[in-house]
Amino acid sequence: MNHSHGFDLQASARLSMTDHGFNAGFPQAVKDEVAAILEHPLAVDGFDGVRDMRDLPWSSIDNDTSRDLDQIEVIAAMNDGAVRVRVGIADVDAYVPKGSAIDRFARNQTTTVYAGVHNFSMLPEELSTGLTSLLENEDRLSVVYEFVVDAQGCVISSALYRATVKNKAQLAYPSVGAWLETGKNPPEKVGDSHEIAKQLQIQNHVAQLLRSQRYRRGALNLQTIETNPLMRDGEPVEIQMHLRNPATDLIEDFMIAANEVVATSLDKAKFSSIRRVVKTPKRWDRIVELAARYGTKLPETPDPKPLHDFLCERQNADPDHFPDLSLAVVKLLGSGEYVLERAGEAAEGHFGLAVQDYTHSTAPNRRYADLVTQRLVKAMLAKQKSPYSDEELAAIAQQCTRQEDAARKVEREMRKRIAAVVMHDRIGQQFTAIVTGVNEHGTFVRTKSPHVEGMLVRGAKGVDVGDRIQVTLTHTDPERGYVDFTRS
Repeated sequence: MNHSHGFDLQASARLSMTDHGFNAGFPQAVKDEVAAILEHPLAVDGFDGVRDMRDLPWSSIDNDTSRDLDQIEVIAAMNDGAVRVRVGIADVDAYVPKGSAIDRFARNQTTTVYAGVHNFSMLPEELSTGLTSLLENEDRLSVVYEFVVDAQGCVISSALYRATVKNKAQLAYPSVGAWLETGKNPPEKVGDSHEIAKQLQIQNHVAQLLRSQRYRRGALNLQTIETNPLMRDGEPVEIQMHLRNPATDLIEDFMIAANEVVATSLDKAKFSSIRRVVKTPKRWDRIVELAARYGTKLPETPDPKPLHDFLCERQNADPDHFPDLSLAVVKLLGSGEYVLERAGEAAEGHFGLAVQDYTHSTAPNRRYADLVTQRLVKAMLAKQKSPYSDEELAAIAQQCTRQEDAARKVEREMRKRIAAVVMHDRIGQQFTAIVTGVNEHGTFVRTKSPHVEGMLVRGAKGVDVGDRIQVTLTHTDPERGYVDFTRS
């Protein structure tokens, strides 16, 4: 059965990519380099200054379908109650040297774009899902970010170094998250290995300590909803919701800590770098107004801690509408951006995470800023000068910000088109929905199941944001990404 009803989503995704300034395929020069790499892959042994850490019980947690694995984790308890966390990051630079054809392509794209029906990879998949992916039971080169976490969740020391590693258990968020939450039905690889099970339980505990410490500093508790299509025979048949769980939180908490460690290490070594910042919000007055609607008075000057407390209070009071409140706050905070931080200059900081020193360093298969940071770290470890001038870093930071914004537009367009395709067979059906927006363009709703956004084209009189109503699906237009409802 052709669920796309004659609409070619794959062609639509490629067109959306080119419309927003991306390449939808790899040029011949890149393919030639890949062929040469596959003919003579690197041996992981014999590198000076690279530790052999393949015996440690490393594991990875990612999406069910992910093959571009950037990071693995392992921890060790210490005598004083502290825990040593090691995050191994795929050494992409070993295969993609600066200035190569693959590198030039990645520098232009800057990110993998997840278009729902197809992933447009920043790096050729022979690398990102093959030789530079930390796949299970494969010997791989990595850069390890090590940090010690005390009983209060504070990072008290850190070290960076190169190592060979081997992923002992490639795991997925849904099954690990459900097991960590309930203690029941462990994933097969967890149930079969007491060592991996113990690792994950302690990792979860340490992640909670790190998160609590961040929240004490004022990091924001935000919960936006992500969706992806369930594909069958290359066609989308359902919209699935990504829900946060202890496994997704665990990886997020470890990656935030690792990114802080890398940023402060480069700063101490007097290396200029690319930082990830969310600036102090210019629209704080609107956030104050938003909180006042719920009876909460925020200070007149931007302060993440009271905002965090307000968000926690609203999550407890009204969990159904909390994702919409989170989204409104995210929009008012403004999107993150990449900036140059010159050696010795004060960091601008990340308002939403309540951290002063923050970079992106943990996903070099998927984000170019992380690959650049990896090269800076390797140069620092080798006591060499930086491979990038400040001018180069500033230009790369600008391109990364520009392309990240463009990627969001592609992904948003494709989400709407996929939803229109999936919902086409349900015209005439009724759904429970929440009103998510009322403005000069119209009234917008989100159905509860499946999670689909659309316009209320009839029956909008008297409804307001937050109202729960019954709607009937009346029309879809995949090309424009339209899903139209009337009030039942």
